[in-house]
Amino acid sequence: MDTEAQHMERDRSSCPLDGAEEGSRSTHVPDRPAAPMSWGRTVFWGMLCTVALLLFSTFVLQPFLIPSGSMQPTLRVGDRVLVNKLAYRFGSEPGRGDVVVFDGTGSFIQETESDEDVVGALLRGAAASLGLAEPAGSDFVKRVVGVGGDRVVCCDKRGRLEVNGTPVDEPYLHPGDRPSDVAFDIVVPDGTLWVMGDHRSNSRDSRDHLGQPGGGMVPVERVIGRVDWLGWPLGRLGSLEGTDAFTGIRPSGADHG
Repeated sequence: MDTEAQHMERDRSSCPLDGAEEGSRSTHVPDRPAAPMSWGRTVFWGMLCTVALLLFSTFVLQPFLIPSGSMQPTLRVGDRVLVNKLAYRFGSEPGRGDVVVFDGTGSFIQETESDEDVVGALLRGAAASLGLAEPAGSDFVKRVVGVGGDRVVCCDKRGRLEVNGTPVDEPYLHPGDRPSDVAFDIVVPDGTLWVMGDHRSNSRDSRDHLGQPGGGMVPVERVIGRVDWLGWPLGRLGSLEGTDAFTGIRPSGADHG
C-alpha cells in the first residue's frame, strides 16, 4: 500500500510540470508578421481619402491660394487661406468688412470658352480645390465695402470713403495707400456687393468696372465663401482678424431716397 501511494504521488507531481512545459512552449510561439497592404488597397484608400477631401472642400471648407498682392497686408502672395463655404448658406449674407472669395464671371470678367481639355481642367480644378494650385482665373478675393442699398462715395474732404454718409477709417489698408485714387459715387443695387482690395493702388476691383455692364457690382450668389482662417504659412496660422471699420454705419437709405 505504501509503495502504491508513492507511485501515485509521483504521477500527480509530474502532471503540472508537463502542463507548465506545454504552456511555456505555447507562449513563446512567435507572432506572424502582418501581411503588407496590397497596391490595390493602397490605391483604393488613397482615392477614397482624396474624394473625401474634395467633397469637404466643395461644400464646407476650401483652401485657397492667394495669387496676387491685391489684398496686402491682410493677405500675402502665396498664403493659403481657408474659405468658409457655410458662412452664407443659411440665410445670412456678406457684410461690410468681410473678406470674400467670389466668381467674377459676368462682373469682373466676361464669359469665355476655355481651350483647356476636360481632363486638364478637372485636374487643375481638383488641385485648386485642395489649395495646391492657383485658383481659376475667374475667382477673386476682395473685401466687401458696400452691400445692397448702400451709397458708397469717394472721397470726403479728408480723403476717406463714405458709406451712407458716414466716413470710414480703414486700418487694414496697405501702408501709403489712399482709399482710392478714383473718385466715385455709387448706389449698390440690392443683391449685389461693392468690393475693393486692401492694397488699393495694386488692386483691380469694383472701381475698374464702373463703366462696364454691371458697374463692377458682384452678385451675392456668386460669392463662394468667406475667408475665416489662414492655413499657411505656419507663422501666421489662425483666424483672420476682423475689422470694426464699418461699425456705426447707418442703414442703407438713411441719407438718400
